[in-house]
Amino acid sequence: QVQLVESGGGLVQAGDSLKLSCAASTRTVSGYVMGWFRLAPGKERDFVAGIDRTGDGILAADSVKGRFTISRDNAKNTVYLQMNGLKPEDTAVYYCAARRNFFIKQYAKDYEYWGQGTQVTVSS
Repeated sequence: QVQLVESGGGLVQAGDSLKLSCAASTRTVSGYVMGWFRLAPGKERDFVAGIDRTGDGILAADSVKGRFTISRDNAKNTVYLQMNGLKPEDTAVYYCAARRNFFIKQYAKDYEYWGQGTQVTVSS
């Protein structure tokens, strides 16, 4: 069982930056592919970015490429999402997720463990 706790959300203005963190309870977080998803009102849970177990492989949604960066520190059992150039359409609850596999997946159903989410609100 893996417990994930997100932090770092908040209310910011368009163009600002935020850095989300996801702390994992397991000492073997290096054995999990990690992903960030977001859920906006009236929409489905969308893939934002994913990172493989070593951090060498990264995948990002087209909507955030060039603005958001995912990274991980396995020694600290933590995954990060650096968000720059935030837009109002980035407003959502952001979730961290983990899957015990080798490959990054873009579908929520492929992840076994989820955090409780952190709200990001971007005002125009």
